[in-house]
Amino acid sequence: MCELLGMSANVPTDICFSFSGLLERGGNTGPHKDGWGITFYEGKGCRTFKDSEPSCTSEIAKLVKAYPIKSCSVISHIRQGNRGRVCLENTHPFTRELWGREITYAHNGQLSNYQDLKPDFYKPVGNTDSELAFCWILDEIRKKYPKKPSDMKPVFRYAAKLAIQLQDKGVFNMLLSDGVYVLAVCSNNLHWITRKAPFGEARLIDADMIVDFKTETTPNDIVTVIATRPLTNNESWHKMSGGEFVLFKLGVPV
Repeated sequence: MCELLGMSANVPTDICFSFSGLLERGGNTGPHKDGWGITFYEGKGCRTFKDSEPSCTSEIAKLVKAYPIKSCSVISHIRQGNRGRVCLENTHPFTRELWGREITYAHNGQLSNYQDLKPDFYKPVGNTDSELAFCWILDEIRKKYPKKPSDMKPVFRYAAKLAIQLQDKGVFNMLLSDGVYVLAVCSNNLHWITRKAPFGEARLIDADMIVDFKTETTPNDIVTVIATRPLTNNESWHKMSGGEFVLFKLGVPV
């Protein structure tokens, strides 16, 4: 299966440290060699980098790892293809517009008997179960909320309900963001950690890299990282339960 990485922070923060660990799992320390992608939000806009090459050897991945793009909301994914061929259009994250906002999504898992998912408005570009499920979720949200609500929290709760409904068809771990909120939905494997003062050192599992966050942050910073499996071996990660979801805003569960 694939692996997910997300971040929610209260100040623009780079994700180079966590991203460096994830990249190694894309064909080096892990089997997820069928493409990778990452989306950074900047205001109402977002910039996405994707490649169908293994992340551990991708020249584009090296560029992103070395370039400290700062963002408050990030979603990333490394792929081990099981539905759809290895190509750029099947590479996560996927993004669609809703109410004038870019909605970004990534999925870890595999669905079966999903042919009854028939979205009307949103159509998949590739041929993965993941992208089809994303289009279906957005379609259902549009039906329930024809106009953008003043409070987006109920929308994300409904998106979580839909994601949990899809777990009847297989494994469905999901990250979803509009650049303000980051939603994490667990089917069978998802972890998160919130880093805030007093900050300490963190050591990657998949790469020889240690960072002292005291030298990289201010006492007011709050940064939550979400990952399929813990990325560090000297910190306490919270393991989510199947059917559990958490909505983050500015690094804090809401």
